[in-house]
Amino acid sequence: MPHVAADPAIAPAVPRFLNAGETALVVEFGETVDPAINDRVLALDAALRADPPAGTREFVPTYRSLMIHYDPLQIDRQTLVGLVHKALAVPAARTALAANWIIPCCYDSGFGEDIEEVAQLLKITPGDLIARHTAATYRIYMYGFAPGQIYLGGLPEALAISRRPAPRPPHQPGAVLIGGGLCVITNFAMPTGWYVIGRTPERLYAVARADAFLFQAGDNLRFEAIDAATFLALEQRVASGEIVARKSAA
Repeated sequence: MPHVAADPAIAPAVPRFLNAGETALVVEFGETVDPAINDRVLALDAALRADPPAGTREFVPTYRSLMIHYDPLQIDRQTLVGLVHKALAVPAARTALAANWIIPCCYDSGFGEDIEEVAQLLKITPGDLIARHTAATYRIYMYGFAPGQIYLGGLPEALAISRRPAPRPPHQPGAVLIGGGLCVITNFAMPTGWYVIGRTPERLYAVARADAFLFQAGDNLRFEAIDAATFLALEQRVASGEIVARKSAA
């Protein structure tokens, strides 16, 4: 995983083109978790999705690169690289403005399962940890690893913590985790090497919704602290199909 930039990095003018087997091309724009680099990734993703070249099958944006899956019997690598260069020659633009989201998160005992441990490791109080975590604005860089799992940049430096030396037992769905200088929200229960500091009742991925994925890469997100009773009430609303995360003006 790329390291988090201490200062905004300038993406190189010419990206790197890397093979991922014989049926995928990776267009890499940089080596850090940085909004400017991610903007270039998302702009290329939007341009190619708007008019997909014949033979391309799927576009997968990440922090700093775009993976293009293609059929080599329909389009060769050289032609695909040429089409990417052509798309990059057009001024970068997102097809949609980034949305600003507020998502409820319960940090209470039983929800933020590792919050006491994290506070001790960071030498702060659990209250300080929660205050810092909810005061920050996060950027949604990508979905990855599992459906609905989003990776967030913008974690305050005071909350930066290394991942665990060994995975912990499975957490509950909707866990909010930190580790490696980043923040993650999960959609499914699974073991993890990250620290669980809270839990949201929202579901980031639901096949029954018209838009199965709730957020888009490039959106911004803030956490709103809720108590256990509010969590349980919101969880029931989510189970009935309601979206409890809400958009804000900023």
